[in-house]
Amino acid sequence: MECDLPPKTGTSFWRTSFHGVNALSGPMLSFSATSSQDLHLLDVVCSMCSGYTKGLRFAGFGILSIPYAVSQGGWLSMILLLTIAVVCCYTGILLQRCMDSNSLVKTYPDIGEIAFGHKGRILVSVFLYLELYLVATEFLILEGDNMEKLFPRKSFVIAGLKIGGKQAFTLLGALVILPTTWLRSLDLLSYVSLGGVLASLVVVASVLWAGAVDGVGFHERGVLLNWTGIPTAVSLYAFCYSGHAVFPTIYVPMKDRRMFPMVLFITFTLCTLNYSLMATIGYLMYGENLKSQITLNLQAGKLSSKIAICTTLITPFVKYALLVTPIACAIEDWLHVSKHRLISLVIRTGIVITTVAVALSVPFFGYIVALTGSFLSSTATMVLPCVCYLKIFKNSRKWSHELLCIVAIIVAGSVVAVTGTYASLKQIIQHL
Repeated sequence: MECDLPPKTGTSFWRTSFHGVNALSGPMLSFSATSSQDLHLLDVVCSMCSGYTKGLRFAGFGILSIPYAVSQGGWLSMILLLTIAVVCCYTGILLQRCMDSNSLVKTYPDIGEIAFGHKGRILVSVFLYLELYLVATEFLILEGDNMEKLFPRKSFVIAGLKIGGKQAFTLLGALVILPTTWLRSLDLLSYVSLGGVLASLVVVASVLWAGAVDGVGFHERGVLLNWTGIPTAVSLYAFCYSGHAVFPTIYVPMKDRRMFPMVLFITFTLCTLNYSLMATIGYLMYGENLKSQITLNLQAGKLSSKIAICTTLITPFVKYALLVTPIACAIEDWLHVSKHRLISLVIRTGIVITTVAVALSVPFFGYIVALTGSFLSSTATMVLPCVCYLKIFKNSRKWSHELLCIVAIIVAGSVVAVTGTYASLKQIIQHL
């Protein structure tokens, strides 16, 4: 292992902690440069922290689904929320060790390449791009659901065809968002997207106000444990803690990198407290009647409800382009058409059209988020960090309690991925 001395200049401890909390204030989606050729994407998709990190994190709607996750698994499932937080915090430390093993490692795909060569880089990159695509699709579903909540029982007639409110709002949202995907400079949108922490706090405060002041109350008892809903609950919990793709990008510029484990501890502690608060008040308010987004349960017409829903609606408008631009740039690079403006517009428009098609065909927000959490997030946050760590340090590896814990995490993460993916796909198919 190379000696990794802290740089003389760089990000302070508290600023790094802030970006860590922002990274976990919502669901994962992160993007990191996947190769040396991908670094030019930083000119298009500006990075967090005034340009000194080489990745993006998209905080958003994890906080909306956490009460639904508890309603699926019951009160005792919150033990699994804490367990996943501890596991993901530890695997974040494993990523740090992997980065310290080679000074050239700057991103998550770099770790994959150091461990398994070019195939490892491709594997990690595919996970990141696929996750970006699914979250973009989830944004459109979220738009349709919450717009219909604000304007219920609305329908539109287009070319003689009557379109229901939810579908119409999804299409309308996509049309409004589409021009933002054509932009070459997304600086403004990226800085607005840093408000993930504030947005989460606003939503939690609005829901708490609805329960304490607007008359909903906290009278639901819920169930202690629901075994059949555990796979869905765990998948949603994993989704909420999937910030590992951005951890390397906030670690590299740290002034004192030895403090990174403490950054992770603060990050996961604060976010777990926020998630636990939202889960508790949401489940006490609505019990088994909780929907996939708690904003859909709020009373229509109340100011607190409008604030929560409007805060939720802003997120897709400012972040959708940040999600699809890395995908578009990757396709343009692969086809060698990056300098052809017209072809670029066609590619970006095509991505939007496909996400709209998926959102309209599979408009099940909770199930899609659970699928993302089980298949992608659990793999990226639990399995891959452990596997890469064992491969990189295979020569110095000895049997120990830590090694047993790492193997146990790999097994547990694999079980979550398999069972959660199966449960999510089964639910999606049943509701089609």
